[in-house]
Amino acid sequence: MTASVSLKRLAIGRPRATRELADTLLPKFLALPIFSSDPISSVAYATEAALAVLVATSLTARHLVLPISVAIAALLAIVVVSYMQGVRAYASSGGSYVFAKENLGTLAGLIAAAALLTDYVLTVAVSIAAGIFAITSAVPGLSPYLLPLSLVSVVLLTLGNLRGVRESGLLFAFPTYGFLVTLYATLGVGLARVT
Repeated sequence: MTASVSLKRLAIGRPRATRELADTLLPKFLALPIFSSDPISSVAYATEAALAVLVATSLTARHLVLPISVAIAALLAIVVVSYMQGVRAYASSGGSYVFAKENLGTLAGLIAAAALLTDYVLTVAVSIAAGIFAITSAVPGLSPYLLPLSLVSVVLLTLGNLRGVRESGLLFAFPTYGFLVTLYATLGVGLARVT
């Protein structure tokens, strides 16, 4: 085995035969961190981002944060209902590409695939930027290293995804559940202080 093949194998693992794909099925507790990245990352930074944009526009626009948040929540509810219908209709396989292609044609399927790819790239970019900003806010000494920290995060995320669904589920499980525990603890402390 050459050095480049060994390095590739170390970074992304060995190739899997088609018959081994059943071994990559995830239990629900690992699937959640992978398939819920959009809504969870949106909860993490969306309100702050919306407020920053509205405040930059005008302090008088800050009252729009709640209606915008409600509209986003309604849109998320529509997406959840749509996904539930899609999963029922295509229980063995699916995704937006298959749904759109089989029901609306190849062009619609390709548009859905392009939208998913764009969404993933933007989610990664914004999530990493928000995460690194939060880290450098907590540890100001790291501020000069914003770009290197962001690039290292993208590389680690890429390697985690290239290793496969099961491995990326394991990689993302701890931070996702950690965020959820922190979110609910924050809500609990806030409600306790209000009452």
